[in-house]
Amino acid sequence: MSAPFEERSGVVPCGTPWGRWYQTLEEVFIEVRVPPGTRAKDVRCSLGSRDIALAVCGQELLQGKLFDSTVTDEGTWTLEDRQLIRIVLMKTNRDAGNCWTSLLENEYAADPWVQDQMQRKLTLERFQREASERTINSLYFNPGFDFSGAEISGNYSKGGPDFSSLEK
Repeated sequence: MSAPFEERSGVVPCGTPWGRWYQTLEEVFIEVRVPPGTRAKDVRCSLGSRDIALAVCGQELLQGKLFDSTVTDEGTWTLEDRQLIRIVLMKTNRDAGNCWTSLLENEYAADPWVQDQMQRKLTLERFQREASERTINSLYFNPGFDFSGAEISGNYSKGGPDFSSLEK
């Protein structure tokens, strides 16, 4: 079985003072650098459908209202190598048109170039998923084609063109 699209195509990270965040069609990933030797009992993480709060050793690192809604029961956090907290949020709206422009409503926005790259990647990820899910005339889609290294130009904002009206 091949690796997931995001592993083959890489990620488009948005750097922050505390680490970085990035997204796929379905998830938002947050990586927070913490002091080496941090233990899980030092971490307080609250994940709501529209809010997040993270404190380490009583120091608030991240708090606010998320850019868009997430599935509360599916959000997780892990402490890796006692120096990195990885938070995974499941987006409620999982289409390519739902490219978060920032992590929080008014903070940690992607710069315009990074935002453009994020949108392109989500559009390609959508094409890959659609190619895998349906078998349309091979002139339009080849289910075995790997879009992870593809370039895209033209209209890719809001998820790119809609091919749902094409006959199956």
